[in-house]
Amino acid sequence: MTRTALITGASAGLGTEFARQLAALGMRVVLVARDAERLDRLAAELGAAPGAGADPGERAEVLVADLTTEAGLERVAARLSDPDRPIDLLINNAGFGVFESFERSSIADERRMHELLSWAPLRLAHAAIPGMLERGEGWILTVASVAAFTPTGTYGAAKAAVVSLSRSLNARYRRRGVRVTALCPGLLATEFHERMGEDHLPQLPRIAWADTARVAREGLRAVHAGRAVHVSDWRYRLAVPLTRILPDRVLERMTTTNAQESGRA
Repeated sequence: MTRTALITGASAGLGTEFARQLAALGMRVVLVARDAERLDRLAAELGAAPGAGADPGERAEVLVADLTTEAGLERVAARLSDPDRPIDLLINNAGFGVFESFERSSIADERRMHELLSWAPLRLAHAAIPGMLERGEGWILTVASVAAFTPTGTYGAAKAAVVSLSRSLNARYRRRGVRVTALCPGLLATEFHERMGEDHLPQLPRIAWADTARVAREGLRAVHAGRAVHVSDWRYRLAVPLTRILPDRVLERMTTTNAQESGRA
């Protein structure tokens, strides 16, 4: 039986990497994002990969949706809860950041960010879990961030929410076959910072950036193993314990002036 994964934010960065790795494992993927052209290109690429069927739709399905709108979010929720087309793995990956500091940011942008980063994963998990419980198995991977463990503004606050949610759902449902994981990467060389403009790109040495393919592999292994939280990349795994012992004022100075410096796409 071919399993199916639904990936939000699939049109770029980590979402695209998840799609490629899962397709290579023989899974069918449902690609969710706002950019129809990019999704169609990715679906064609996956459909043309070795081992794909004659019909590209056998490997990839495109679902165009803006998760910051109620209509878009409910469209994806309906796909997740469709009993005739079950989703075995949900990957909540879509995200963006607000660059401006809290006192200058647009409250509309702040709300959109929080709804995408914390409300959308909750809504989609709520849609997916009943069917997974009925089938006796399922996996949910939500991309959080190491920013969840540091005082990095509203972005970090939103990411902390999904870390807490993942821990709670994994504790509640793992014995019933549903595994829920929060993946916490650090800096990734994706379009996340570029979307905010070149002036907003962190000027950091190459060693600070984690490899996207490796982070995706670690995330898939973590959710398969049923780990509630996984900090990706050894450099960040070494750093996270410091967040438990250093004062907030020190951590705030060590981090950049906004949560996006510790974000990902």
